[in-house]
Amino acid sequence: MARIHAFEFEDLSWFPTNIRNYGTDFLQFVTNKFDFYKGVAPLLISAMKETKRENIIDLASGGGGAWKSFSKHLTEEIPNLEVTLSDYYPNFTAFKKMEAHNPAVFDYHKTPVSALDVPAQLKGFRTQFLSFHHFKPADAQQILQNAVNAKQPIAIFEGQVRDVSHFIKNFFSPISVLLMTPFIKPFSWGRLLFTYLIPIVPLFVWWDGIISVLRTYSMKEMQGLIDALDNKEQFNWQVGQHKQKGITVPYLIGTPK
Repeated sequence: MARIHAFEFEDLSWFPTNIRNYGTDFLQFVTNKFDFYKGVAPLLISAMKETKRENIIDLASGGGGAWKSFSKHLTEEIPNLEVTLSDYYPNFTAFKKMEAHNPAVFDYHKTPVSALDVPAQLKGFRTQFLSFHHFKPADAQQILQNAVNAKQPIAIFEGQVRDVSHFIKNFFSPISVLLMTPFIKPFSWGRLLFTYLIPIVPLFVWWDGIISVLRTYSMKEMQGLIDALDNKEQFNWQVGQHKQKGITVPYLIGTPK
């Protein structure tokens, strides 16, 4: 299946902030409910110990993603873990909720952050979850180059593979939105309105989910991005897929030598 970089509503600057937030809230709920990234926790823990890092700069955080459940696995091995959430279109309501959930672990950057040009003061182990596919090849390469130039480790984890089975799964995602929305907190009349009476959120999640599959980089393509980097030899690189209980997580990890 060839990679197609069609548009996602989430990336559009004019897309209503509240609708975007309802979508990222749904993704956060699902990834935490099913502990989506539990299987790759050992990979990140190993890389953080290798680089002697205890703080994470999470890029393109959306609504906070799977961090509520995922952080519990990391703190078992890294008790002083600190996670700073950031995004180009920050969902500050979700970020504040994450900070309140565990202020010892979570904080957030107060202004927009581009993953292509991370502010110099944000030093730490960079991560991206379910977001790398949003970037065109030149921009995806720049994300990696920026980490290399800053000598900051980076780990990228996706949530789908570009294949027929994941396309089919995402094709039926509106059903999940309709079933799970009543359980998403905090309660919002607007969320109910734009999910059931004016079903923009299910359609938004459906379209972006399908396009996410078509945009996702294969392992060969991720390796190609690495091969094109300047000074790539200064880092150790891992590219692979972790499979567990029906969940496949493609990953790319780079750590300074």
